[in-house]
Amino acid sequence: MVNYERIKTLKPEGIENKKAYLIGGGIASLAAAQYLIRDGHMDGKNITILEQKNILGGSMDGAGNAKDGYVALGGREMEEHYECMWDLFGKVPSLEEPERYVLDEFRELNNADPNYSNCRAIANRGEKLDFSTLGLAPNHVKQLTKLFLATEDSLGAITVEQFFDASFLETDFWLYWRSMFAFENWHALVEMKRYMHRFIHLMPGMNKMEGLVFTKYNQYDSMILPLKKLLESQGVVLDLNTKVTDLDIDITADKKTVTGIHLTRNGKKEELIKTTENDLVFFTNGSMTENATLGNMDKAPILDRSEGACWSLWKNIAKKDASFGKPEVFCSDIDKTTWESYTITAKGPKMRKLMEKFAQREFAPHQTATGGIITIKDSKWLLSVTVNRQPQFTNQPDDVIVIWAYALFPNNEGDFIKKKMSECNGRELLQELLYHLGIDEKDMDEYIDTTIVIPSIMPYITSQFMPRVKGDRPEVVPVGSTNLAFIGQFAEVKGDCVFTVEYSVRSAIMAVYTLLGLEKNPPEIYPSQYDVRIVAKAAKAMYSGRPLPAEGIIKKLLSNTSLEGLI
Repeated sequence: MVNYERIKTLKPEGIENKKAYLIGGGIASLAAAQYLIRDGHMDGKNITILEQKNILGGSMDGAGNAKDGYVALGGREMEEHYECMWDLFGKVPSLEEPERYVLDEFRELNNADPNYSNCRAIANRGEKLDFSTLGLAPNHVKQLTKLFLATEDSLGAITVEQFFDASFLETDFWLYWRSMFAFENWHALVEMKRYMHRFIHLMPGMNKMEGLVFTKYNQYDSMILPLKKLLESQGVVLDLNTKVTDLDIDITADKKTVTGIHLTRNGKKEELIKTTENDLVFFTNGSMTENATLGNMDKAPILDRSEGACWSLWKNIAKKDASFGKPEVFCSDIDKTTWESYTITAKGPKMRKLMEKFAQREFAPHQTATGGIITIKDSKWLLSVTVNRQPQFTNQPDDVIVIWAYALFPNNEGDFIKKKMSECNGRELLQELLYHLGIDEKDMDEYIDTTIVIPSIMPYITSQFMPRVKGDRPEVVPVGSTNLAFIGQFAEVKGDCVFTVEYSVRSAIMAVYTLLGLEKNPPEIYPSQYDVRIVAKAAKAMYSGRPLPAEGIIKKLLSNTSLEGLI
């Protein structure tokens, strides 16, 4: 959002007579509710969030205690140019410093303690690998350049492995990329292209994970909870344990209007909320963490292949009109969208000292720990592990450390545990990790006895990356829609990247501003791909210090000009 757009919007005519219903309690709905109040001038008591679980936050979770173990299904890598997210949290009061905003404390913390990695990858049971470059040969750079210049329409539903040659998929670049962003070889090439455009300014620091910013605590305590508290203080109705099963939609040649919301509360008899064109309905279609299941130290999580409620609802809606998207494209191949993570709660110095050895720094309170994930290159599971700022939870004791790990190939047999990852309990998952960290079997019990491991399998966690074409994701506000908007990871936001908080918040802003006809535009996506300085630095990083093509000629041409330092 340029400064010219930082206006106080005019109050929409008749806003006091409108009601808004937001289906799903994730960050997209929470953001939409706040923008309805902040820029839409809607009274909070006229906004209802309908959530099937008993807690808000969606995929941005975080819960537990030191006795039973902490759990977070995943984490969020963020950066300075999440323009929509920072616009939102720049006006959400901090829970620890109510006179300041979440953005204030977030920025202060990351400026004082910038992120960087001392150990990006290991192999051979704990050997630190060289991560000084991206490991790209000239032919790989040419392939990346070709992708960067291609149009989305020309790529269609091509996958990563269909575009790149086999040698590219063995590069350090692809190891860093896939482990940072959870990309698989069979994922959509067009999504990789969007990431290249969106985050090309981070390319020079990709191998060291520089330029990333992280929350003080886990994502729920640091982001969801303060936003939830703000919405509650403004009277927003949080209707939990409520499952929406269908929408009645009146469809004519030029208009689409939601006239009813079918739901059940606490599993009881179905109810109907009648709506009119004057009301607003926001639907988070699809979910990355739907049907996620947990295990424990003695039990492996069970992969739930049943159709989740939000996917069923999207399918019911999609049957009514082609403009509402094609959910089957994303949710019909669980074997390609599943991976597994686990949260480690370790008491005492053993695990702390072990992880500090690889991080090459002590885990001081509220300081970066491993600086991002450490990927085990020769793990058959392609296992990665990270220690974020400690404590990760506000109720976490000083002698407890919380570690998070995940793997992209849960159906592969382990290197130490001769079982599929998906069949392993928490104890076995920890043993596999300890093995790769160089701990001998005879010494593993010293770590296991003071540790709780909670694994989780998520059948749809990378469903947003599945190959798709235009129309598979619905527009945020479909053509002709008078009161229905789609928000979240499975709505189409041109030019932005799924699997980010930014994407969800941007969709929410677009939905609110469009349905209310506000005279304000969402913050602009950071245009790094159009900045020749950034592109030049990214190219130098990809060439790993080797001269760029025609670099000598270009330097000579620019000599003694204002552009002399460009490359």
